[in-house]
Amino acid sequence: GDVKLWDVATKENIATLQGYGESVSFSPDGTTLACTSEDGIIKLWDVETHENIATLQGHTDSVNSVSFSPDGQTLASGGGLEIALWDVLTGSKKHTLTGRMGSVRSVSFSPDGQTLASGSSDGTVRLWDVLMGSEKQILTGHTDYVESVSFSPDGQTLASGSYDGTVRLWDVVTGSEKQTLTGHRGPVNSASFSPDGQTLASGSYDGAVRLWDVVTGSEKQTLTHTDWVNSVSFSPDGQTLASGSYDGAVRLWDVPTGSEKQTAHGAYGFCQ
Repeated sequence: GDVKLWDVATKENIATLQGYGESVSFSPDGTTLACTSEDGIIKLWDVETHENIATLQGHTDSVNSVSFSPDGQTLASGGGLEIALWDVLTGSKKHTLTGRMGSVRSVSFSPDGQTLASGSSDGTVRLWDVLMGSEKQILTGHTDYVESVSFSPDGQTLASGSYDGTVRLWDVVTGSEKQTLTGHRGPVNSASFSPDGQTLASGSYDGAVRLWDVVTGSEKQTLTHTDWVNSVSFSPDGQTLASGSYDGAVRLWDVPTGSEKQTAHGAYGFCQ
C-alpha cells in the first residue's frame, strides 16, 4: 500500500509515498520517515523533500514493524523470526536479534533507548538489551499474536496488545504482569500511552478505540470507527488522539471530551 502524509492544520494530503506502507515510523525529530514493504525492504524518506534517502535490505520476510530509538540513531525492524537493528546514518546492520519465538509482529524502544520490546505470533513479549543485542526477559500470558508493544513515558511499564482481545500491562523491571485490560471484542492491533503516562489508548478489530486509566485499569471512554482500528497515537501534549482504520479514515479526537475533531479521508484499506 501507499503512505500518505497529511497537514493536520489544513487537512490536506501533502505527499504520497508509493509501495511502502506495511509499517511506518517517524524519527524523533520528525525529519525522517521509515516505511516497510512485504518484500522485506525498508525505505527512509526525507519528510520535507519526500525523497528516498536510504534503502535498508536484509530481511527475507515481510517487515511488520519499525521503530526509531529515542536519539534517532538506531532503527529496529521486526519481521519473520528476527529483529534487525540498523545504524540510521550509515544504513548498516548493527545487530540481528533471534530466539525461539514466532514471527515478530511489533517492536518498540524504551524511553532511554537501552531496551527493545518485541511481540510475536507465539504470544510472547520479549525484552532485549540493545547494546549487547541479547535477550533479557520473556513475558508470557497472552494466548495469541502480540500485535503491539509500547513503553510508558517513564519506562517502568510496558503495554502489549494481542489477538486474544486483551491489553496487558507489565512491570519492566520484574517482568510481572500488573494489569489485564479487557473490554475489546476483537484482536487488539495497537496500544499507546499518553505523554503523562496516565492514560492508555487501544485500537481493535471491533472498530473501537478505548481509553484506559493506567492506575486503576478501568475504561474511561470508547471512541468508534466503522471498521478495524489499526493504529492509535497521542499528540505530544496529550490533548489529541489520532486513530487509523481499515475504513480508510484517520480520525483526530479531543481526549478530554472524546469528541471527534477532524477526519482525513483518501486512504483505502489499512491506515497504519
